[in-house]
Amino acid sequence: MAIFARISDVIKANINDLIDKAEDPEKMVKQIIIEMEEQVDASTRALGQAMGSQKVAAKELADAMAESAEWNSRAKLALKAGNETLAKKALDTKVGIDQQVAGLQESYDQMTAQVDKLKEQVQTLKMKLDEARARQNVLIARSRVADAMTAASNTVSSTSVDSAFAKLDAMERKVAEKEGTAEAFTELNNADLQLDDSFEKLEHEAAVDSELERLKQEMGM
Repeated sequence: MAIFARISDVIKANINDLIDKAEDPEKMVKQIIIEMEEQVDASTRALGQAMGSQKVAAKELADAMAESAEWNSRAKLALKAGNETLAKKALDTKVGIDQQVAGLQESYDQMTAQVDKLKEQVQTLKMKLDEARARQNVLIARSRVADAMTAASNTVSSTSVDSAFAKLDAMERKVAEKEGTAEAFTELNNADLQLDDSFEKLEHEAAVDSELERLKQEMGM
C-alpha cells in the first residue's frame, strides 16, 4: 500500500530528505498521521467485512454437512425397511453433497487464512501508527533544527538515480507478484475444466457403492 511508503519516509528518512519533500515538514508529518489514521480505519472496516464473509462461508459449510448427515440417516432408514434401491439413491445424493462440502471446506480454509493475514496487517498498521505518533514531536523538533542549519548553509539535497531505480524495482516486484497471483487463480479456475467427465462419473458411482458397503457394515447387514 502507498501509505507504507509514506510511513517509511517518516520513520526512517533523515530530516533533510523530509525538508526536501515539503516546504513545511511539520504540516507534512501531521498530514501523514492523518492519512495513517484513515488507512487504519479503512483496513479495520475491510477486516470487518472479511470476517462477515467468513461467517457466511462457515454457515454454508455447516448447512451442507448437516444435509449430508440427513441423507445418511435416510439411507439407514431405507435399509432398515429393506429397500436397498432407495438407500442407494439417498447415498447418491449424499455423495454429491459431500463433494460440495469438500469444496466449501477448501474455500472456508482459504478465507480463514486470508482473514488471519488481514488481521496481522491491521495490527501492523496500528503499531506503525502508534510509532509515528510517538515520534511526531521528535521529527518536528528535528525539522526546526534542520531549518536553522539550512539557513546557514545553501546545501541542497536531491534524490539520487539509484533511489529512483530502487523504487522502480520495488514496483516491478509488486507487478510480478500480481501477475503470479493472477496466473495462480487462472490455473485453479481451469483445473476443473481439465477433468474427464466419464472418470468423474466412475468416481461418483464408486463413492456411492463404497458408502453403501460402509452403511451395511455399520448396520450389521
